[in-house]
This record gives sequence, structure tokens and C-alpha cells, in this order.
Amino acid sequence: MVKAAELIKASLGAGRELFRSVPLLEVPPGQEPVPVIVPIRSLGPKHRDRILAHLLALDAGDRYLRFGYAASDEQIESYVEHLDFDRDEIFGIYNRHLTLIAVAHLAFAPDPAYAACAEFGVSVLGIARGRGYGTRLFERAMMHARNENVDLLFIHALSENTAMLKIARAAGAAVERNGPESDAYIKLPPADFDSRMTEIVEEHFAQTDYRLKVQAKQFTDFLATMQEIRRGVQAARRRSGS
Repeated sequence: MVKAAELIKASLGAGRELFRSVPLLEVPPGQEPVPVIVPIRSLGPKHRDRILAHLLALDAGDRYLRFGYAASDEQIESYVEHLDFDRDEIFGIYNRHLTLIAVAHLAFAPDPAYAACAEFGVSVLGIARGRGYGTRLFERAMMHARNENVDLLFIHALSENTAMLKIARAAGAAVERNGPESDAYIKLPPADFDSRMTEIVEEHFAQTDYRLKVQAKQFTDFLATMQEIRRGVQAARRRSGS
């Protein structure tokens, strides 16, 4: 049985994890920066269309870095169609418009002989660059991989993908370069109570954040519809001279 003291300690640790390695809000000179929590949600089959929209929104250069080749729309559609949500884990970051601005794919080896290995890939829309989202998604993926008994996380990237390789090196990965391509390997520690509690807290927070964004967008859309109707009524009155 888990002791109350252990539960409190793990909860505090989970809170610290939420604020770790996240971007800071810009503040006036002389004031302390404010840490921003990045809600990262686990995605399932019902999010397939939004994952596709995210990847199709990547420009040619970003597609090249994400997939290692200049992926066409058809190739991206095939990739999304064949995502295995039962085996792999897909994480995403939504903005307030419910647009997926960053997506990570944690792919587990289909061969049981390599069950302790997983591969990481990530993409971030250009409008969301420089906010640390790639790093946060990598940390989230590492935590989930640990909790799934993975002890070796692998990244295969183009050598020119300096942003991805920088994230890997910062996490302690060993990077091996082979001409135009590079492989990064990071040894993960075993799961513990803190890592499991942190993942539960983060997922709950992300789901709550998403529900609030859905409600806010629905209300905003409702107001926009009412304003459109009001403008239509006013225009009709002007035309009738009343």
C-alpha cells in the first residue's frame, strides 16, 4: 500500500515536472519571469484528422526534416492512416484554436525481441517555434517510455536537423553521425513511483486544459454567429429604410 507521505512527495514532484524546461512568459524589465505549463495530451484514433492537418501544414523544409525525405501529401496521408495507436503513443500540443501546433510520435518496436526500445519523432509548426515545445514533447515521451519499461530511446534524424539533435544531446543522448544522417541513443532509467504519478498528473491536466479550450472556442463561435446575425439584421433595416 502506498503511504500518504509517499503520495504527497510524488504529487509535489509531479508539480515540479510540469514546470520543468518550459518557456517563460515575457515580462517587463525588473520583474521575475513566469513559468508556463505546457499541456501535452495523449492522442488517439479520433484525433487522426487533426494529426493529418498538422503534418500537411508543414512546409517542404519541415517535412524533409521530420521524415528524412520530401514527403508528399499522399505519403503523409499514408503515414497517418497507418498510425498504430494501440502499439505506439502519439502526443500533441493544442493552441486555443484547437489546432495541433506540435506532435510527437513515440514508436515502439513491433518485434518482441526489441520491446525495450522505442523511437522518437517530432514536428512543430513554424508559428510555434522557439517556445521549447520540442523539448517538452521529448521529455514527455521519455517519461512514458520509462513507464512502459523501455530503457533505450532512439532518434534517427538528418544531420542538418540541428534542433532535434540539440534536444537529444541536452537530454544526455549519445549522437553518432553517419554522413547526412545521425542516430541518437539515450539510456533511460527504470520507472519509479514519481515518474508514474507525474504522467498521470500531466495527462489529467492536459485533458482538463483541452476541455476548457473546447468550451471557450464554442462560446467564441457562438458570439461570432450572433454578431453575424446582428449585422445582417442591421443591414436589412438600412436597405428597407426602417
